[in-house]
This record gives sequence, structure tokens and C-alpha cells, in this order.
Amino acid sequence: MAKIDLKGRSFLTLMDFSPQEIRYLLDLAAELKARRKAGRKGGLLEGKNILLIFEKTSTRTRCSFEVGAAEEGANVTYIGPGSSQFGKKESVEDSARVFGRFFDAIEYRGYGQDVVETLARCSGLPVWNGLTDVDHPTQILADIMTIEERVHKPLSEVKVVFCGDTRNNMAYAWMYGCAKMGMKFAAYGPKELSPDEGVMARALEVAKGTGAEISFSSDDSCLAGADAVYTDIWASMGEEDQIPERVRLLSPYKVTMATLEKTGNADALFLHCLPAFHDFETEMARTQKELGYDIREVDDELFRSRNSAVFDEAENRLHTIKAVMVATLSDVW
Repeated sequence: MAKIDLKGRSFLTLMDFSPQEIRYLLDLAAELKARRKAGRKGGLLEGKNILLIFEKTSTRTRCSFEVGAAEEGANVTYIGPGSSQFGKKESVEDSARVFGRFFDAIEYRGYGQDVVETLARCSGLPVWNGLTDVDHPTQILADIMTIEERVHKPLSEVKVVFCGDTRNNMAYAWMYGCAKMGMKFAAYGPKELSPDEGVMARALEVAKGTGAEISFSSDDSCLAGADAVYTDIWASMGEEDQIPERVRLLSPYKVTMATLEKTGNADALFLHCLPAFHDFETEMARTQKELGYDIREVDDELFRSRNSAVFDEAENRLHTIKAVMVATLSDVW
């Protein structure tokens, strides 16, 4: 693997990176995964101090950053929702200037893309996007890594269909990732929740140079030939009041075994960033069921089927996040 120098770069969106740089991060993640499985870890981030800012709570993202950093010798400081003056009594810009004097890098998971961009602009440090309202680049790296492990064809021949709310952060992140890597991407959902025209235009412009195919459809014929079918929850954090309307609009796009059958591909993968509502074993799913709303975006049969690669994706969050940290911060890699 030929090294590409990304030292000091922020990781805010895949749109900031060339296909070659994204390829390097994927290859580095695979190498770090193999290294970990062989029992070789430690030292690549020795002595680094990393700040994790979580305005939105998390399971996989937090665990991936904390475990990845610890395994490679870094120290982590966690700021959770409501546990500091960040953005409340102190502006994001002022906070960033303070953080820049304490830490070597910052991860941010929260709401506005402008927040993570301000952190990068004002801190003088590499800043990593752990999720915003309009993007989730570390997740896409893990998803593409999972596809490469399970779908044995070049990415240029891979087709991904995103089902559901096609204007959410995962749909947009997938558009960017597929556009950059020359993949085929179809957003499949109701017209009322169609992608932002500006986002589509940006993805299509990149696609001109990579051979990618990016489209939106409300017709299930777009599922034909898919190698992976992806979905996400129907109401994100802070959108619970929209559940009744989302259930009405998105129930026809629920992903089931019948959905996968429409791909014509018996080996099509089911992918999901998690957490997923696939049964009623969560407090939120039970509460909404009592109110008359079935918020399950995927059925339990598919979620637990051989086609499901959701837990491979979850593991690969660790390896791709570690790759981003090492590539942009390590003094010894």
C-alpha cells in the first residue's frame, strides 16, 4: 500500500477527498484491521490528546473513537451533551481556540455542519466529523469497507439503493461516497422526502469525472440489480414529533425480504448504520406502538438473515475511524 500524506487534514466530508485518498483510507483500515486481529496494536498515536465532543449521544461512534485511540496509545477527553459551556456560554469559535491549545485533534458529533467546519477553521487542529445533520463520512467508509469484504466485484460495478428518507444525512453521505468512488447509487423514497437539489447537483458533478451513477426514484424498479440495500431510522434525534407523518410517508419503503427479492440478487446485502428498529424490544418502539405507530424501518426476519451485514459494519466503524485518526494525526505511520 503506497502511503498518501494526509497528516494534519480534517475529515469533514468525503467531498473534500479525492478517490485516491479515500482508497488509501480504505486500504489503511483493512491493514489496521488485519494488524489488530494478529494482536499487533499500539503506538501509532502515542502521546496524542484527542477531544471527543458529542452533542448527540452515540454507541458505535463513541466506542470506535475511544477504543481506537486507546489501542494506539492516545488519551481521550469526552464532552457529552450538557457537560460543558461549548456553544452555550462560550461560542464555538472561542471554544475551538481554547481546544487548539490543549489537544492534538477533535472529533465532533452533533447537529450543524457549520459547527464542525468552525472547529476545523478556528482550532488549528485536524477535526473529524462523527455525524452532522447532513453528513456521516466515517460511517460511509465502514459501509464501503463492508461491501468490499462481502461483494466480490470492483466498486465501479457495485450498486447501492438507499430506501426511506432520502434527504437525511446517511442518504447524502452515500451520494457523496458513491459519486467519489464511481459507484451506482439510487435513492428510493417518497417525493415528499426527495434529496435536496443542491446536494444532488454536487454529487452529479463529481460523478461526471468518476463514472458514478446517482439517481432518485419512488418506483421500486430501481431496486433491480442492487448489491446492497440500505436504510436508516425514519426519525432522527430531535425529530420525534414528526413520527406520525414519517410513518405515513415511509411505511411503503420499509425494507423486508420482499424488498431484497426485487433486486434479483440472492446475495444482496442488507446494510444499516444502527441503531435499527426491527422489533419491539426497545422502549421507543414499544411506546410508539402503543400510540399506534409502527416505526420499524426493517423487519426482523431480514435484519437477522444471512443477507444482513449490519454487525460487520459496526465492527468496521472501529477500523475505518482508526484509519482516519492514524492517517491525519500519527507521527510514526
